[in-house]
Amino acid sequence: MRTLLDRVPAWWSSWSLPRRIAVVAVLCAAAVLGAVLAVTATRGPAPVAVPPLAPTPTGPSTPTNPSTPAAPSAPTGALSPLTGLPGGAGRILAVKVDNALPARPQTGLGSADVVYAIEVEGGLSRFLAVYDSDHLPPGDRIGPVRSARESDLPILQQYGRVDFAYSGALTRFLPVLAAADVVNASPEQDASAFLRGSDRAAPYNEYVVPSAVLARFPDSAPAQDVGFRFGDAPPGGVATATATARMPSASFTFTWSAAEGRYLVAFDGKPALSTDGGQLGAPTVVIQEVAETTSPRGFMDSPGVLSPYAPTEGSGAATVLRDGRAYQGSWSRPDAAAGTSFTFGGQPMPFHPGPVWIVLEPAAP
Repeated sequence: MRTLLDRVPAWWSSWSLPRRIAVVAVLCAAAVLGAVLAVTATRGPAPVAVPPLAPTPTGPSTPTNPSTPAAPSAPTGALSPLTGLPGGAGRILAVKVDNALPARPQTGLGSADVVYAIEVEGGLSRFLAVYDSDHLPPGDRIGPVRSARESDLPILQQYGRVDFAYSGALTRFLPVLAAADVVNASPEQDASAFLRGSDRAAPYNEYVVPSAVLARFPDSAPAQDVGFRFGDAPPGGVATATATARMPSASFTFTWSAAEGRYLVAFDGKPALSTDGGQLGAPTVVIQEVAETTSPRGFMDSPGVLSPYAPTEGSGAATVLRDGRAYQGSWSRPDAAAGTSFTFGGQPMPFHPGPVWIVLEPAAP
């Protein structure tokens, strides 16, 4: 049997030792490189990080959706002045949301810190939804958005200079809006923060991207004290499982759910649903009786028909629903610069921590 040395070619034996070492080194490097290439070919190219896709809005247009500017960190133990829950005071966005039958179910309404139900033309209702920028809807959509009304501005004056998202207004009302102490964040100012859905007919298919509004209009005021007080329920009140507030052509029924710890809402006798959070509701509901009248400026919804107006300055009766009980008290707001205080038995009426719904119900004549 031949040994390995017998198999070595004669020319190899004739080479010098350094030359042999150099050749061996080259052959070893080639072998290592070949092995690496073979493994790479087997496994495919190295993975590349792909950024997550932004939510795609429904409809023909897709506005850019920049991140909302970060709010300052809340001091330890700080409570929201709008909900009484732990957290700081983010910037305020108010959105006018439709409540006509074709506008239901709404989107993003369940994430509002405060919801005002206000009478509009024909005795119907619309919402003025107030959001702290730290508590925006998870889907980053609110709507359907509709036009502003004269009653909105005095309500918003309590909150300071807020971003106000709406879609249009009466022609004669537009100069009043332009002069008001709000940031007018409507499609007329910047249409890129709004989009149209394809599942409903106009005008019930317009939605606002709240993070886009807050980014494009960054000067809105932070949440501030508007008169709400939060704490344990006071003694008294009447056990109330269901209560209803009415407008000429709209009704709001609130049914206590002990299991959920909140009042579930029904519009015109049917459960009020949202597209992104089930049935709407809140742990505190206020039925605020107002001296409903017509436009102080003479605005008309149609020839000869003055627009409804819900005054929120002054005083009146108020029923606060919380923890399955109704507390008959009063509300007071001495002037436009002040917040609204709610009392029961002559003392401040504490709300249950959490979102608040306020129905501006026309007081009986």
